[in-house]
Amino acid sequence: MVYGLRRNSRRRRPGFTLVEILIVVVILGILAAIVVPQFSNASAVTRENVLREDLRFLRNAILTYHVQHNSVAPGFPGGDTSQAPTESDFVAQLTSPTNASGAVGGASSALFPFGPYLREMPDNPVNQLNTVRIVGPGAFPANPAGTHGWVYQPSTKKFAADCEGTGLSGTRYFDY
Repeated sequence: MVYGLRRNSRRRRPGFTLVEILIVVVILGILAAIVVPQFSNASAVTRENVLREDLRFLRNAILTYHVQHNSVAPGFPGGDTSQAPTESDFVAQLTSPTNASGAVGGASSALFPFGPYLREMPDNPVNQLNTVRIVGPGAFPANPAGTHGWVYQPSTKKFAADCEGTGLSGTRYFDY
């Protein structure tokens, strides 16, 4: 009987049973199955938002340049609309100080009071390219070539992402 008293007077050790641990693991698995898919979309949403913001900012820079340079869009060498626009002139005119005719200078001064409008040409967040495809007068392309980060038509000042694919809403990146 003494043995029985001793056995009953023993206390259970603190801890969890195997069944309790299994229940917790199952609950955590269910929660993870609910939460993880919501975060897997986060990078696509961020990429789309950055693309929209970059396009807004670049279009604004193009329009500001146009207003400050006697209605001449960036891209024309020295602001001369009789010459063919180039990517290098477009980037230089937006990233460097310029004068009223569109000539690029080394530093902001009384001779080059306008700009720079951009620190650098941003990478397209979808295809990671920062080059600009210059499109001549006529119809703006209906589809992206996918060979550059951006596509720009100086005659209309139209600017778009030169990348294929669609966003989460079903809109083509090219149509943003």
